[in-house]
Amino acid sequence: MLKRKIFNDPVYGFISIPYDIVFDVIEHPYFQRLRRIQQLGLSSLVYPGATHSRFHHSLGAMHLMYRSLEVLKSKGHEITEDESQAAVLAILMHDLGHGPFSHSLEGVLLDGVHHEHISMSLMSSLQDIFGAPITKAISIFTNQYPKKFLHQLVSGQLDMDRLDYLNRDSFYTGVSEGVIGYDRIINMLDVYDGNIVVEEKGIYSIEKFIVARRLMYWQVYLHKTGLVADLMLKNAILRAKTLDAKFHIGVSEPLQYFLLNNISSDDFTDSLNIFTMLDDHDIMQALKIWMRSEDSILKTLSTAIINRNLFKMEFLTEQQVLEKYKLMEDKYNSVELQFLVLKGVAQNNAYNPEKDNIYIRFKDGSIKEITDITEQWNIRSLTNPVIRHYIAYQK
Repeated sequence: MLKRKIFNDPVYGFISIPYDIVFDVIEHPYFQRLRRIQQLGLSSLVYPGATHSRFHHSLGAMHLMYRSLEVLKSKGHEITEDESQAAVLAILMHDLGHGPFSHSLEGVLLDGVHHEHISMSLMSSLQDIFGAPITKAISIFTNQYPKKFLHQLVSGQLDMDRLDYLNRDSFYTGVSEGVIGYDRIINMLDVYDGNIVVEEKGIYSIEKFIVARRLMYWQVYLHKTGLVADLMLKNAILRAKTLDAKFHIGVSEPLQYFLLNNISSDDFTDSLNIFTMLDDHDIMQALKIWMRSEDSILKTLSTAIINRNLFKMEFLTEQQVLEKYKLMEDKYNSVELQFLVLKGVAQNNAYNPEKDNIYIRFKDGSIKEITDITEQWNIRSLTNPVIRHYIAYQK
């Protein structure tokens, strides 16, 4: 069978599968499940075009990884075919562990178990099938491989994950502020002392990249309508988990399993195959069933999500949130208050210099961190996290 297939990607055009084993992993049910996982949760309730999947994103990140490796090889850095293959596999599999609606239900169906942990479990399972190539990919993914720059391309301030999702999410939402010069950034990548650096000519593209992340967070990822939809979905699942099995008649068996059992990270491995049967369709089916639930809280949340009659969300000062929450205490009983009044903080940190800094290499060979040299004062200001307090409630 010909395995070097070509995909027609709306963001990059034609992209190809560089290695046979990449095709084998893509064909596996673990990866095919990502077709049924929305990349942006419920953001399509805000941006109707935002219906792309984790499958799209993973293929795009794989494409950018291969191009980056080819650029680094052309600059004289030794990257063997096995290492290139492993790095491509690592970024391809990095999102395998996402549950339904991606980050919307992170740590909810499985209390405290995040998608990175699940991704590792799924990679380990694929390792039993495909052997050594997956072993090396896991080594890169977990930053155990000697060439640290390979891990930085998978997970870092300037990784292929971010380069793809900014452009892809911008494309599908229509929010042009997220468009970055990914092609120029990739061509300006280099390695110095075992770490990824950017050539001096790429500094302005990096500045645009950091600003784009900031804008995309407030305009898309933390848009108040998308945020309140995600929070309502989370509370619907949390409420369902408090109810007896009789409230879940008609809900899919995999979803019932996680609603009725508290699965920890320690015993998650035994539930792996059940988890891989879960996707967005299970949640949407459940919401439609719960619209007729005898439980008024579950019925309210499910009906509001399905009909897009979402709660009103306000960004206020911390004190204003507390005052408004106090007023809500007179309107709801304690249980209703827990699930029907949502309060918390939204945080946006576009660039964290304390983690995986972005370094610029100058023509004279010197290396400087981006915030030490940028002419843009606002780049330095973006190193400080912005925190907004919110409260959401029924209109």
